[in-house]
Amino acid sequence: MAQTPDTILKELRGKKFRPLYFLHGDEPYFIDSIAEELENKVVPESERGFNQFVLYGKDTDVAGVLSYARRFPFMAERQLVLVKEAHRLNGIEQKEQQQRLEDYALNPVPSTVLVFCYHANADERKSYLKACNANGVVVQSKKMYDNKLPDWVGSFCQHEGVKISPKAVQMLVDNIGNDLKRLSNEIRKIMVNLRVDEGIDAAAIEKFVGISKEYNVFEFQKALMHRDVLKANQIAAFFASNSKDNPLAPVLIILFGFFSKLLLTHAARDKSEKGLAAELGVNPYFVKDYLLAARNYPMGKVANIIHYLRECDGRLKGLDGTSIPEGELLRELVFKIVH
Repeated sequence: MAQTPDTILKELRGKKFRPLYFLHGDEPYFIDSIAEELENKVVPESERGFNQFVLYGKDTDVAGVLSYARRFPFMAERQLVLVKEAHRLNGIEQKEQQQRLEDYALNPVPSTVLVFCYHANADERKSYLKACNANGVVVQSKKMYDNKLPDWVGSFCQHEGVKISPKAVQMLVDNIGNDLKRLSNEIRKIMVNLRVDEGIDAAAIEKFVGISKEYNVFEFQKALMHRDVLKANQIAAFFASNSKDNPLAPVLIILFGFFSKLLLTHAARDKSEKGLAAELGVNPYFVKDYLLAARNYPMGKVANIIHYLRECDGRLKGLDGTSIPEGELLRELVFKIVH
């Protein structure tokens, strides 16, 4: 059966290897992470010159890959054949080539670990992939939903051995989004600059990720939450004057998520910290923010704000047939929200 990237990574860290891996999907981070783990673990460093082969799809075909896979390791327990950019493998979409791959997958060489890094979504109903799954493993790497990102950042930091505050998690997620490669790189960049006993807090995010201390989307959301008209307009003006670095579209996504959760806050029967955290899918640390915002924005006003956000998104995309500068759209949106 198909397995998750986390399951396979745990196997590899325990030095359990399969003869065949087919890694596919639209999230490159997990594909690359598994491939990197295989490169580091399958063949000892002293044996890699003779028993580790990295091929590129655009430079070879299925027959060429299988010729490497059918070799036996040179004075070693196993060899690794890693095919990067396998979605560009010559003939991979041809039935005849898929049949060759299926034939190999039904009887793989036990001393070879053959890995396909297929950076696209493959059809797991294909018989060659079913064969890969029967004697190896097929892993789909899916884009992560935004509401899962805070938990992923927390888990990643735990694995890396560093503590991170809830506010720092939210700042990273709000400003970087679901680019897992960039998120992981930014976290590691921060870790390099920390003392051994230090964790990642909001100040570290501001200092090392290059987010303005006063003028960022996290502070913008906070100003709106408090219905702080002056601060919200100051940040909106800053965004308008730096639209290249602060595009409106991601801001709208973040605000839509916040006010949608605020609507759920109003509707929730259990308004305890634990109950709301579960209902909203947020860290309990942030429940007080939603309760504060709920006092500042009645349910009817929140419903109107969600309408304003959808309207602004449509105008940003030119659906009304006009072209309005992002800064002007944002200033108008702020006025509608806070008044």
